[in-house]
Amino acid sequence: MSRHRSVFAAAVASAVVFLGAAGIALGGQVAGEIGTAAATAGCGKPPALTSGQHTISSGGQNRSYILRLPPNYDNNRQYRLFVGFHWRGGTANDVDSGGGDGYNWSYYGLRRLSDAANNGTIFVAPQGNGNGWANPGGQDLRFVDDLVRLLDSGLCIDTTQRFAGGFSYGGGMSYAVACARANVFRAVIAYSGAQLSGCDGGTQPIGYMGIHGISDNVLGIGLGRGLRDTFVRNNGCTPQNAPEPRAGSRTHIVTNYSGCRAGYPVVWAAFDGGHTPGPIDSGGDGWRTWTSGEVWKFITQFPGGGGPTSTTTTTTTTTTTTPPGDAACRVSNVISAWNNGLTSNITITNTGSSPVSGWSLVFTLPGGQTITSGWSATYSPTSGQVTARNVQYNGDIAPNASITVGFQATHTGNDSAPASYSLNGNTCSVA
Repeated sequence: MSRHRSVFAAAVASAVVFLGAAGIALGGQVAGEIGTAAATAGCGKPPALTSGQHTISSGGQNRSYILRLPPNYDNNRQYRLFVGFHWRGGTANDVDSGGGDGYNWSYYGLRRLSDAANNGTIFVAPQGNGNGWANPGGQDLRFVDDLVRLLDSGLCIDTTQRFAGGFSYGGGMSYAVACARANVFRAVIAYSGAQLSGCDGGTQPIGYMGIHGISDNVLGIGLGRGLRDTFVRNNGCTPQNAPEPRAGSRTHIVTNYSGCRAGYPVVWAAFDGGHTPGPIDSGGDGWRTWTSGEVWKFITQFPGGGGPTSTTTTTTTTTTTTPPGDAACRVSNVISAWNNGLTSNITITNTGSSPVSGWSLVFTLPGGQTITSGWSATYSPTSGQVTARNVQYNGDIAPNASITVGFQATHTGNDSAPASYSLNGNTCSVA
């Protein structure tokens, strides 16, 4: 992943542009609200676009992008959209291909997770001018506007399920999208970002996730905290100094802010490391990072087809690595519920002294709950006593290591978590 670090301090300094970015709002949605008419004009029609590299005219320029449709694309299904921005010196191809890590790191690892779940995501990687996102005069925001219009007209997309994310300069562009297009995108993710591409507006709520290393010597963590705090304020969250790991700990801490406006979460993930989108707790970086799973969990928590319809139960949740306990496994479960649905994010920790190779987690769903989709595991059956089994990439859990899996479900009033869990036949402690 050395190409992911191709952001040099001098290049960043010369590229910082704090320009306002004028643009055209998309669709008929009211600023700051998520529209209820979710289907785009491309629904029910043969796809007007195919996977691969394309060009589009935007603001008098020919701009390029790479499109990745799900296998067996269905023009009657409303898909999630993820726009992946590259870093300074990177390219759209680096994001789409996954670089040296290939498919496993395509779109920051999200394409793999989408394939493992239900292939519900359309991915697109735009190419920045000069391999960056300076956004002079709002030209890059205009490019995003034109690209979203094109995709909406030619493909079936759920307009309440548009997401954007990127690393470094791409994180700055994601922040610019959050500032200026909160009525178009549902949420953004900034990996090691800073205000590099401007912030036109920046007063409306939008789901926001920031990921940053405490030892980042290219874009210091204070810059990432500043981006985060914009949306802590806009989303009405309770301000706090989110915990961060100590230097040398080789751990990460994920904090879900409390008190946020329903449907507009803020998540902060700090890690002991430098300027990378793919840190690994045991050291180094690569596609086996925890960031892809946390981001997938973040973007799949949002219900489609109309956005939030009632108050979501929100709590402050901090996840960190901890010493082993007395049991062979420990499970924690974070539930986010709305009127008739919920997401369940389950963290499994191997607290034993031996590695786990191939696992199944058994639990019983409360009455009235039915799983509709899942990620990072296969689930069978979808109600009653459920067995979640590992997928290809997460079958091994080292001692003291954790993995996170999850699912979305409907419920008839009982949105509580299962009372107990067993891993490979061993009863786990419940955190």
